[in-house]
Amino acid sequence: MRLTLFKNTVLLFIFLGISCRSTTGSEVENTKSGIDDSKTEGTVTNQVTTDDKPIVVGADQIGLYIPLLKGKHIGIVANQTSVLSVLQRVEINASTMGSKMVSHHLVDYLHDYGGIEVKKVFAPEHGFRGNADAGEVVKDGLDTKTSLPIVSLYGKNKKPSKAQLQDLDLVVFDIQDVGARFYTYISSLHYVMEACAENNVPLLILDRPNPNGHYIDGPILESAHKSFVGMHPIPVVHAMTIGEYAQMINGEGWLSNNAKCDITVIPMKNYSHEMTYSLPVKPSPNLPNDISINLYPSLCFFEGTSISIGRGTSMQFQVYGSPFLPTTNYSFTPQPNHGAKYPKHENKVCNGYDLTDASPFNGLNLSYLINAYNTTKDKGTFFNSNGFFTKLAGTEKLQKQIEDGFTEAQIKATWKSGLDNFKRTRASYLLYD
Repeated sequence: MRLTLFKNTVLLFIFLGISCRSTTGSEVENTKSGIDDSKTEGTVTNQVTTDDKPIVVGADQIGLYIPLLKGKHIGIVANQTSVLSVLQRVEINASTMGSKMVSHHLVDYLHDYGGIEVKKVFAPEHGFRGNADAGEVVKDGLDTKTSLPIVSLYGKNKKPSKAQLQDLDLVVFDIQDVGARFYTYISSLHYVMEACAENNVPLLILDRPNPNGHYIDGPILESAHKSFVGMHPIPVVHAMTIGEYAQMINGEGWLSNNAKCDITVIPMKNYSHEMTYSLPVKPSPNLPNDISINLYPSLCFFEGTSISIGRGTSMQFQVYGSPFLPTTNYSFTPQPNHGAKYPKHENKVCNGYDLTDASPFNGLNLSYLINAYNTTKDKGTFFNSNGFFTKLAGTEKLQKQIEDGFTEAQIKATWKSGLDNFKRTRASYLLYD
């Protein structure tokens, strides 16, 4: 593998056969804020800080990667989270100019930047601007702002074709992930890497924090249950950034025919895995805030059951319930809305639980899943017959353990050996403490 890694203070090209580490800052103060998906050019950004040092994401470090893009035809894998902040002179008032950190979408910024020719945009699940429902087919089209062609990577075409890459000198990947195996952006990363490797196109990755990067948990995916919601033998929560994960895909030989993608990672400044990070832009329509992102790895198992996790409400991945659960002091009624055109149990009252006051998780919480199974009226229909629960779990064992009455502690004990092995493998690819 050829890996180019840029250090934080000077422009330096390093070609390595193994991964590199960079020292990062200490833990940041926990913040619980909403996520703004309406940022546009001209808005001033707020940054999470550690010891008064802001986390600087890869996309913000334009001085490190613009020289790599000059004079090239590029494609960009991006969505609504692909935002960068630059120090810019702006008008304070009619007679005063000043400097502020201003946010831009990466595609818009590079499209307008002289000497770089953006040829096309590749869009993952939920689309380029992040408006499509989970699982909804994303179609090719044109971006209304830049008139650039948009190539969908969700639907039949999950992997860029040779024809789609033939006019490109380089591909840029900049998408905010949430650190769960079944969140499909890492599956898109795999296919982009594979296509780039097969067509000798370098891939530039602009790294971003993992908001669930502080713990590792869950069953290891078994190869028999590989799918787009789980492609690699990793746990549900892997605690790696996109840049680190790309190195693992290369290093572990997970690409077809053991191909190696020529990757360049622009790492972050002042970041460590133990930090609490509040996403400035929601990563998908049904993860609207920090609470939902923290609960997502634990609650997503419900997507393979008769239980709703609040799609069709304003509390997505912060509540769970079903018409088949006993009456509680909380209920909700899913209705079509942005991000959920056809929500589970549409227009039906779902008895359940509000988890918005739950303490932040530092591991998977199976108690909700076990409790819902034990109290549902019809256990025979609790797990969906299409096998989606097994795809999410990456194994048939979890469903059987729940059906057989295992406790959370007993279930987690069966994961230990696999998690220990993964942690040893993961260590070789880390870029941050």
